[in-house]
Amino acid sequence: MTMVKKFFVAEDGLETVEYAIIAGLIVVGVIATVVTIGTWVSGKFTALNAGLTGH
Repeated sequence: MTMVKKFFVAEDGLETVEYAIIAGLIVVGVIATVVTIGTWVSGKFTALNAGLTGH
């Protein structure tokens, strides 16, 4: 087999790419969750502050 054929037939790096994609999706999910929770907490603190100051 020539070196070019070996290159196109080899699937060694395929698992690494799949794991990288999965890790990327997990990171995006975690970031979205943190942003959502942060926005929710910020709204709660704003409401609490407004309630305490009487506005």
